[in-house]
Amino acid sequence: MGPPPTESAARQESRVRDVTCSSRGGARPGQEPLGTEPFERVTSGSGCVLAVAVLPACPRAVPCLRRLMTGVARARRLSSAAEEALGVIVSELATNAVLHSGSPDLVVALEADDHSVTVGVRDHGRWRERSAPRCEAVDMDVEFGRGLDLVDAYAVDRSVLCDARGTLVRAVIAL
Repeated sequence: MGPPPTESAARQESRVRDVTCSSRGGARPGQEPLGTEPFERVTSGSGCVLAVAVLPACPRAVPCLRRLMTGVARARRLSSAAEEALGVIVSELATNAVLHSGSPDLVVALEADDHSVTVGVRDHGRWRERSAPRCEAVDMDVEFGRGLDLVDAYAVDRSVLCDARGTLVRAVIAL
């Protein structure tokens, strides 16, 4: 008998919607407000919180987060370039957390002001190195392993904060 069934993608998507915050930064009616743990504001606090999502750190979380970010970008009428950047950045940062942190969950927050959108991805794990270095020619053309380079290509700023609680990566997208 295999491992117990995991939460369905539809159920995970429902959980994402359940923790989405209003543009004023408070939880929706009937929802508990999210505290500062395990996630702090991703900007200096001058922007408004567009969304916060907490999901298990598993591969199925990545497309759920990408759909959430696309929905938020469209609802806020962000440009197609900003929508694309947001999707790529969230996908890459969430994938890094899933593959490398060992965290049981990840938290994604999105904030905006008049000039930029900032996405933050927090995990509660510790960085895990690859079991073997990428050294064969066949490894050089794989479709993964370039996450932060892609983030840097789309973002005007990126920061990484590692502390006892895990890792927080922030990326700023110009509007």
